[in-house]
Amino acid sequence: MNEMNSEQRRTFVEQHRTCVFGYERSHGAPSMSVVYYTMDGSDILISTMAGRAKAKAVDKLGRISLCVLDEKWPLTYLVVYGKARLERDLSQTANVMMKVGQIMSGVAVPEAARPMVEAMAKKEDRLVIRVTPEETFYTPPVHLNAGDDGSMMKHGYGQRLPW
Repeated sequence: MNEMNSEQRRTFVEQHRTCVFGYERSHGAPSMSVVYYTMDGSDILISTMAGRAKAKAVDKLGRISLCVLDEKWPLTYLVVYGKARLERDLSQTANVMMKVGQIMSGVAVPEAARPMVEAMAKKEDRLVIRVTPEETFYTPPVHLNAGDDGSMMKHGYGQRLPW
């Protein structure tokens, strides 16, 4: 199996932009939603509205999982488990929203747009979810190329690794 070392796992998270945000619901199956994120050192920052279930779950549970997605084929992903907390600083929320805007559009959001972004953050009652990673789970990708019969494919087990 082709294992990522700690530095490669951190770099993978830093170089991507979307993840599946997951948490345990009190009833039924776990909740999952795709979100954009940005980094602050080793922490992962996600903007959301205070009334959304994600924010409520973080407030109640304090732990979440993120499945960071590669956007290239063959699909590679890295699951991050960590502590999560809510932060309500308007300036920080606007910073995260502007960084996510850049990630989504591919173009930097001009600083002149900050007052509009802050107004939107206030109107939508936005906050930041800060995730401090503790562990990761990695499974190397397995791909079958066109014309291959699959005889060379090897499957293995993923493993939980410290952040």
